[in-house]
Amino acid sequence: MSTRAPRLTLDEYERGVRAADRGVLARAVTLVESHHAADAAIARELLARLLPATGGARRIGITGVPGVGKSTFIDELGMRLTAQGKRVAVLAIDPTSQLSGGSILGDKTRMQRLSLEPAAFIRPSPSGLTPGGVARRTRETMLLCEAAGFDVILVETVGVGQGETAVADMVDCFLVLALPGAGDELQGIKKGVFELADLIAVNKADSDPGKARIALSDLKAALRYLPRRHRVWPPRAVAVSGLTGAGLDELWAAIEEHHAALSASGDLATLRADQQRIWMWTLIRERLEAVFRAHPGVAAELARLEAAVARGAVTSATAADELLGLFRPEV
Repeated sequence: MSTRAPRLTLDEYERGVRAADRGVLARAVTLVESHHAADAAIARELLARLLPATGGARRIGITGVPGVGKSTFIDELGMRLTAQGKRVAVLAIDPTSQLSGGSILGDKTRMQRLSLEPAAFIRPSPSGLTPGGVARRTRETMLLCEAAGFDVILVETVGVGQGETAVADMVDCFLVLALPGAGDELQGIKKGVFELADLIAVNKADSDPGKARIALSDLKAALRYLPRRHRVWPPRAVAVSGLTGAGLDELWAAIEEHHAALSASGDLATLRADQQRIWMWTLIRERLEAVFRAHPGVAAELARLEAAVARGAVTSATAADELLGLFRPEV
C-alpha cells in the first residue's frame, strides 16, 4: 500500500511557495525531484509561474574535502545571517551509496542550531549517483527557495570531484574551504578545484593558528598566478573558524563585495544568463538520454551491449553506433 501523500494542485503549490509555507515548499522540492512524468509536468508549470519571483537571493556554493568542517561552518554562518534578519536556505547534496543506492540525509543533525531556526530551511538531497554528487534538481530547488523569499541560498557539495564544476555553474559566488596544515593547498590548485574559487577560507584556524597563517600566506601567494573567473574580481583567501565564528564577518563582507562588484560591472547578469543556457543543455541531454533508454529497440539490446563492452568483446564506439542505429535507423 502506497504511503505517498496526495499531490497538491498547481495553484496550491504556487500559493504555498509564495507564502513561504515550509511544508508546501518541502513538498514542492519533492515534486521537482520526482521521476514521475505527471510530477515533472506539474513541476515545469510551477517553475514557469514562479520564475518572476526568483533571482533575488545570494547564491553561494560551498565545497571542501570531507572533514574540512562544512556543516559546522554553515551552521555558524547561517545562524549569524539569520541574526541579521536574513532568511537562509541550505541545499546540501547528500552522498548516495554506490552499493545500496541509499543516502544518509543527515545534514539536519549536523546543523543542529540552524535546523531549529525558523528563518532557515535545510534541504538534504540525495546525489542520486550523478557525477560528482550533484543532486538532480538542485537548480530547481534553488528557484523554489528564492520564490519563497529566502535571501541567501547555500549549496553545499559532497566535495568529491566533478560536482564542484556543476555547482560553480549554478551559483554567483563559489567558496572553497581548506584545512590548515593539510599540505595540499598548492597541490589542490594544480588539481583545478581552486581555479573555480571566488573565495577560499582556511577553516578550523582556531585549531592551529600558526599552521593557518602559513596556509593562508601560501594560498594568497598562489592565487596571484591563477586566471580570474571574473575580470572585476581577484580571488581572495581568508582564515575562519566555523566553531568559534572567527573571521566569518570578514568572509561575509567579502561575499557582499564580490556580489556588488559583479552587479555593478554587469558580470552577474552575464553569469546568470550563461548558467541558464548551460542548464537548458543539461536538461536537453537528460531528456534525450531518457527517451533513448526507453526506446524498445535500445532497451532490448542495451544490457547485452553494455556487457560486451565491459568484457572487451565490442568497442564502445561499435556499441554506440549499433544502439544509435536501433534508435534512429537513418543515423
